[in-house]
Amino acid sequence: SVCREYFQNGGKRKALEKDEKRALLASKTTPALNVPQIPKIEDPLPHFGLTNHEAMTEEFLHSLGKIRLLDVGSCFNPFLKFEEFLTVGIDIVPAVESVYKCDFLNLQIQQPLQLAQDAIDAFLKQLKNPIDSLPGELFHVVVFSLLLSYFPSPYQRWICCKKAHELLVLNGLLLVITPDSSHQNRRAMMMKSWKIAIESLGFKRFKYSKFSHMHLMAFRKTSLQTTSDLVSRNYPGMLYIPQDFNSIEDEEYSTTACYVRSDTEDEQLAYGFMELPDAPYDSDSGESQSSSIPFYELEDPILLLS
Repeated sequence: SVCREYFQNGGKRKALEKDEKRALLASKTTPALNVPQIPKIEDPLPHFGLTNHEAMTEEFLHSLGKIRLLDVGSCFNPFLKFEEFLTVGIDIVPAVESVYKCDFLNLQIQQPLQLAQDAIDAFLKQLKNPIDSLPGELFHVVVFSLLLSYFPSPYQRWICCKKAHELLVLNGLLLVITPDSSHQNRRAMMMKSWKIAIESLGFKRFKYSKFSHMHLMAFRKTSLQTTSDLVSRNYPGMLYIPQDFNSIEDEEYSTTACYVRSDTEDEQLAYGFMELPDAPYDSDSGESQSSSIPFYELEDPILLLS
């Protein structure tokens, strides 16, 4: 999974090393601003390709303790079965008792806890239901699985991403999974738009993959503060989905009659879904998910006309 690759198999370390290389390259191209600086927590040391002490300590702790994961819109709490995660599942209408009731849009973010990792773990295990507030910088991973497209407005999606940024520790991951059954490049502009909007909050995209029926995006928190400038750019509006452009008039006055399936057709449709293979199949490309190649972010800037 993306979490194992990032936290346990060196993905985080490689991302930090890339940050350092970019910083060194930027300092060489601007000699006037080439002033020695003390490496930040999220940056690796410039010598020997090693991360600094605090970043190394944090990664070492990850290898010993559990990864704190917040699953927003959890429903059935699917991450609870993975032992490497200390999972907190929240949903506005929980389907199981292990999921906390929480209105994420109205969740209050408090000051971060100044506690050791084991004490933070104990705090998470004693949460009260329902959850109305949480400390900031509490989780290593925040998951939005089929969540953002559920909200009817781009601004609500924006608020969700902003709260995720506040709840993540530095270099934590935001995982965004959104449905899309179209071919590889059909929603390319929309995904670029989402990337720019989410990165403006203080994230950097770590990974992107398009599967048969969904997009997966992993964003790394690279800044403690939200860096978005809402004056010059309408970043919330860039978190759009195709349904945002369907007008109410079109829906109310459409002359196309709604076709209703018979019970026999419903049974045939259900049987067809049962026949689907375990690995999702991409009918456009002729490749299954197992053979798809993940797309990693390139160094070239993306130009988007919004």
